[in-house]
Formats: sequence, structure tokens, C-alpha cells
Amino acid sequence: MVLKFHNMKYAPLMVFQLVLLVLYFLFAKYGGDKDVGIRGFEDTHVMIFIGFGFLMTFLKKYCYSALGFNWLLAALVIQWALLCQAFYHMKDNTIYITKKSLLEADIMSATVLITFGALLGIASGVQLLFIAIVEVAVASLNFWLAEDIFKVSDVGGSMVIHAFGAYFGLGVSLALKAKPNTADANTNNVPTVDLNGPSYISDVTAMIGSIFLWIYWPSFNSALTSSDEEYQRAVINTYLSLAAATVTTFVLSSAVSKHHGRFDMVHVQNSTLAGGVAVGAICNMHISPGGAIAIGIGAGLLSVLGYRFLTPKLASIGILDTCGVNNLHGMPGLYSGLLSVLFAALATKEKYGETDLFNIFEAMEGGRTAANQALYQFIALAVTLVLSLVSGYITGLLTKLPIFDSLKDTEKYDDEINWELP
Repeated sequence: MVLKFHNMKYAPLMVFQLVLLVLYFLFAKYGGDKDVGIRGFEDTHVMIFIGFGFLMTFLKKYCYSALGFNWLLAALVIQWALLCQAFYHMKDNTIYITKKSLLEADIMSATVLITFGALLGIASGVQLLFIAIVEVAVASLNFWLAEDIFKVSDVGGSMVIHAFGAYFGLGVSLALKAKPNTADANTNNVPTVDLNGPSYISDVTAMIGSIFLWIYWPSFNSALTSSDEEYQRAVINTYLSLAAATVTTFVLSSAVSKHHGRFDMVHVQNSTLAGGVAVGAICNMHISPGGAIAIGIGAGLLSVLGYRFLTPKLASIGILDTCGVNNLHGMPGLYSGLLSVLFAALATKEKYGETDLFNIFEAMEGGRTAANQALYQFIALAVTLVLSLVSGYITGLLTKLPIFDSLKDTEKYDDEINWELP
């Protein structure tokens, strides 16, 4: 019976795929030529399937799972996110699919893949699929609250994508936190080899993901801008912030690594990207090129110090964060959200021009003041943080039910559980 269960453990996924098939036949139609000229879809697609996938191949014996589950989760989430996001904007019970909605679904899949990074190697495939389905529904609700209710500016998704995905993942990790083992340390529950670490080759393949993400991040942040001027500003600010974060990462990594004077590959793979997250919520605003560089420096400092000092502290209390998403996506996302509060408060018609100001801060066209816009930016950030942590924790508790095939300690970080190996 156990063997039969394992052979069919992914059967519910096919059932869900068939449910999606029916829903698309009932509700989805092509959107005509609307949004056909949207920028960034192809570049974002590369980030999702190559960037995120290869970035997570750093574990010495989990590369098949990093790439395979990344592909599977993204393919599932894109279909589900199209429906969940469009639910709030349906017209006559019809969902019109355009290139923009495909882009937004791709971006939503980044939320789930960030969560996947926190749980890499510690959650089973069945758990990951359940987590993804629940997270997309909750994240789409949060996205609707931020965009339609609070009407905040977060064009690069630093709050609603990066921070949400990171803290949803940490909420799940907290729920999955193992109870102290009072049994003999030599029992079969203790793995004989620690697989939670890289090899020389796996670190090199992870760098492929980092470099792809670094190259395409300006496209990700600027994709949903609404004018050429705003688009160009977002690209410039993102590029400069990434460059400054990269230089800062190398310098600080050498200063604080365990062997002083050497670079730590964990920092180079991840903290170099923190500038893209930190500038995301404000990349389309008038922050100045110098401001973009300053933000990138701050992101590099925050991320490297997080990896060096905070991640080990969390692990010591049982909260696992395999990829350190708190340092790449979580804290830089909060940092970006707080910066959006500041720059919203400083926004004026004189500085932006009326058209540009109303493109970025839609509610200001209806009479909202800069101070009120700043307040709503803060409220959206707080709601994102609370909703992600609470919903993640509840989802994590649900995944501990026996039907979700939790991993034993000896099965964690090991491809052999899921793959036929050569």
C-alpha cells in the first residue's frame, strides 16, 4: 500500500490541472490586441525558468530538484495565477488573457519561487505543490489590496512579490520547525552526511542563475511602467542600484567572511542581486541616479550582514531558510517599502509633472495628498508582512498533515527521494 501511494502521490496534481482546463474553457478568452506592446515578458520568463532555477542549484545533491521543481511550480503557478489575479477584474464573468496578464502571472510565480528558496530541500514535492496553490490565492488577494484598495506604487513588486514571498516562506518554515529531539543522537533519524551545503561545481552552476537574474532585473522592475520616461528611469535606477550592491557585496564579503580577506560565494550569488529588490518599489520615481547608487550600497550591506549573522541565528532556533531569502528578498523588500514611504511623501507636481505624477501615484489624481500616499504605502507594507507571515504559518501547519508526505531528516536536501539518479 505504501508503494502504491508513492506511485500515485502526484495524481492530485493532474486532477488540479484538469480543473484548470475546465475553468479556462468556461471563463478565459483572448484579449485581442490590448497590451500587445507590453515590455519585459520575455526577459521575465528567462528570469523565472533559468535565473531562479539555476540560482537554487547550489546544494551538493539537490540540483535535479532545484531545477525540476522550479520548472514544475512555475508552470503550475502561471496557469493558476492568471485565474486568481483576473478574478478581481473579471468583466461579464470572462477573463481576457493578454500579454500583460501573462507577465503578471510570471511575476506572481516569482513569489512562489522565493518561498521555494526558503524551503529548498526541507519540504517534499507534494508539500511544495500545496503551498504554491494556497500562496498564489493569498498573494493575489494581497496584490489586489495593494493595487486596487490602497493604490500604492510598487512597480517592481518589492513589497507584494519579494517581501510577501520571503515571509510567507519563513512562516511555513516556522510551522515546520522540528521539535527538539530527545532521542539518542545515533538513531536513524540523524543523517550520516550533511547535505545542506554546496560543492565546487554546484556553486558554479548557481552562479549561472545569479548572472541571468542580474542581467534581466532591470526588465523585471520596469516591465509594468506606463510611459517611456518612467520606463527609462526604472531601467537606469535598477541598473545603478544593482551595480552598487555588487561592488558593496564583494568588499563587505571579504571583510566579514569566516576567513577574512576571502569572498564568500553565498554572498556573491545572492547579495549582488539585493540592489534590484531594494530599488523595486521606487525605481520609477525621481530618486536621482546618485540615490539609486546609495540604495544599492545600503542593500548590499543589509544583505551580506544578514547572511553572515542573521541566518545562523534563525537556524540556531530551528527556523530554516535554505537560500537565505530573508536576506535577498525579505529585508531588501521591507527596505524598499520604507523608501517608497519616504519618496511618496516627497512627491510633488513640480518635480514630476502632473502626467508623470499621476501615472506613478494613481490616487493623487483623485485628490490624495503626498502625505496620505506615504501613509498608504506604509499600510500596504504592514499588511503584506502580517498577511504573509500568518498565512504562511497556517499553510505550514496544514502541510504537516500525513497526506502531504513530509520528509524525514535523513531525506532532506537529497535528490534520491524524488529522482531516478544516474
